[in-house]
Amino acid sequence: MSTTKNISYTVYKDNIKTDDKRSFTVNISAENPGYIVHRGLVKQLEEKRQGTASTKTRKEVRGGGKKPWKQKGTGKARAGSIRSPLWRGGGVIFGPKPKEYNLKLNTKEKRLALRNILYNKQDYTILISDTELSFDTAKTQEALNKLVALGIPKSQKTLIVVNQKSRNLYLATRNLANVELIKANNLNIKSLLNAKYLLITEESIGIIKEVYNAEK
Repeated sequence: MSTTKNISYTVYKDNIKTDDKRSFTVNISAENPGYIVHRGLVKQLEEKRQGTASTKTRKEVRGGGKKPWKQKGTGKARAGSIRSPLWRGGGVIFGPKPKEYNLKLNTKEKRLALRNILYNKQDYTILISDTELSFDTAKTQEALNKLVALGIPKSQKTLIVVNQKSRNLYLATRNLANVELIKANNLNIKSLLNAKYLLITEESIGIIKEVYNAEK
């Protein structure tokens, strides 16, 4: 069950908070919104798992075809192969094998989870023009100064959402451990949850509304 809510983002101009706002309506979960967000996060994390861990069973370990000693008369416990799981260098019982990690999540559910997060983070979202992120140089300090001027602490994780990644912006932010740069059409649950602040360009709002059906 969903409900219609209004998202309102404050616009910053020349590093100064203005009275101008950008608003649009979204459908979010009416009850237990954390459930769908959790499902989406688990799916995203599961898909990143390679699933290549593999061990050999006793039949896959090389050697061990010959019986180590005769069955009776030695005083030892009977043994049929040196590749028994009880032996050093033997096979592994119930060890991991390559597998795929896939969880079912509908596209509508994923978009709903993203809208829930965007709605909950609107108080920590800053809206600026794309031109304010058009750096003249690719210096990390220039990007850092911009974030500080907008009131974003250096220690807080920030997600920058842009329409297109410029070369200077990418180079200026890639060495900042607490900053992630992402295109508007590549929004994902993990990046949104990981960030304390969202820095979104005005040109990206239209893409977010179109790609993730923000008004539907």
